[in-house]
Amino acid sequence: MASSHQVFQFPLNISYQEFLPYYRGEVNKVEVIDIKGRTLWINARHFRPFLSSTGIKAYFNMVVDGQGNLISLTKI
Repeated sequence: MASSHQVFQFPLNISYQEFLPYYRGEVNKVEVIDIKGRTLWINARHFRPFLSSTGIKAYFNMVVDGQGNLISLTKI
């Protein structure tokens, strides 16, 4: 049985200082609103590779499987 994938696109603009509690694991989920107005809660660890000295400022494309498991998270 094939599982369907869902694609979400959203902006994230968070400063380095604002992201520190997420990076340290003090806060686990990042809340974002996708371009269709849907609220998403994404585990903060997925954003760690995108953190720079200025924070994270980018649009992302996220693909999840039918169970909501992350398949990919990429900057667009």
